[in-house]
Amino acid sequence: MDPTTHYDAVVIGSGQAGGPLAGALAGSGRRTALVEREHVGGTCVNEGCTPTKTMVQSARVAHLARRAADYGVLTGPVNVNMEKVRRRKRAIVDAFRGGSERRIERTEGLDLIEGDARFTGPKELEIDLKGGGTHRLFANAVFINVGARPADPPIEGLASVPHLDSTSIMELDEVPERLLVLGGGYVGLEFAQMFRRFGSEVTVVQRGGQLVPREDADVGEAVAEILRGEGLEVLLQADALAVESTTDGLRLKVRTPEGERELEGSHLLVAAGRPPNTDTLGLPAAGIETDKRGFVKVNERLETNVGGVYALGDVKGGPAFTHVSYDDFRVIRTNLIEGGDATIAGRMVPYTMFIDPQLGRVGLSEGEAERQGLNFKVARIPMTHVARALENDETRGFMKAVVDAETGLILGATILGIEGGEIMGVLQMAMMGNVPYTAIRDGIFAHPTLTESLNNLFATVP
Repeated sequence: MDPTTHYDAVVIGSGQAGGPLAGALAGSGRRTALVEREHVGGTCVNEGCTPTKTMVQSARVAHLARRAADYGVLTGPVNVNMEKVRRRKRAIVDAFRGGSERRIERTEGLDLIEGDARFTGPKELEIDLKGGGTHRLFANAVFINVGARPADPPIEGLASVPHLDSTSIMELDEVPERLLVLGGGYVGLEFAQMFRRFGSEVTVVQRGGQLVPREDADVGEAVAEILRGEGLEVLLQADALAVESTTDGLRLKVRTPEGERELEGSHLLVAAGRPPNTDTLGLPAAGIETDKRGFVKVNERLETNVGGVYALGDVKGGPAFTHVSYDDFRVIRTNLIEGGDATIAGRMVPYTMFIDPQLGRVGLSEGEAERQGLNFKVARIPMTHVARALENDETRGFMKAVVDAETGLILGATILGIEGGEIMGVLQMAMMGNVPYTAIRDGIFAHPTLTESLNNLFATVP
């Protein structure tokens, strides 16, 4: 390529918004460049959803194997080969990434440029190429989809102590003897349970008063009970003060309501937030505004304050989910390619935390409805009242839904139970279609299925 190239569009980052968007822009006749500094597919394919859920399933198999006697099946001791777990994970990631790379290669009018991008002007970029050298790009429109990365909290000694993040922990070739996990959010808990099932002793250190702090208190309590039931130690209101290396691993000093404690561990996983990858983008040179944490500010059409420059996915802040990033792509495609008028205002954002049992959430929680002063009712049943869960001997957790007291419409749902994310999806579709809870309460579902339990759930509406 010429040292200076003009494009109709440049997409920075090939994640779940950037990759599809680059293909769609090129397919619409726009000469497009897709700049990727590390690997095609972004966080989801390479370090997030795909590899973690692959390993979650390996851990679930180990868990079920240990429970085999509960089902009348006799087995021997269960051991985990982490090298094979990692090999399986890598193979699936490679397959997904390879598919994305082939789609890019086959797309006419789309150039994949490997390197680090930084702005030198509002729509001017300089790329430090992976193979050496630099390349300058000019574009009519620029789309930022650079994502976020794991953060290290300000803990004394952390910089000098070897520790793991959500990427490096998946490259271990042996099961940690004792894993300490800093953070009681979605990422930390998925790995905490996973490695407990692989055979590690695990302690979760959560600064706040409950796990999964975005959820209702009863959800946090139930999650903690589930994890403790599997042998994890869960410390709440525990501030990590300092960490140091020892001959056997490391020592973490924490302050708890009962006083200071020193935790011994062989490995430390830090899962305490994800800042955006904007610090090397040269945003000031383009005049692009960010908030105090570095997230790019956008309006409801994903436009930045600089005309023709957009931000999609985690880099703009808000819910950091793959499906949100992909919907950002759809908003841009609708507006710029199809001539529509889509926005991100008021969109429904479901999500699932892949602990076992899963936590599926959509719409308002009970606490959110209360804080908004809504007139609502709550439906709730424990999973012990779900026939299919009893038959599967998977009865941990509960279902809860919030309904409008006047219209009967479903405002939100929390499903902590076997296949909670799948059950949540059924309720999301009802919410999208403005189906009142009574229609689900009185509907006929196949027996025995998990979905059938929604009859009983909504029968509890007072």
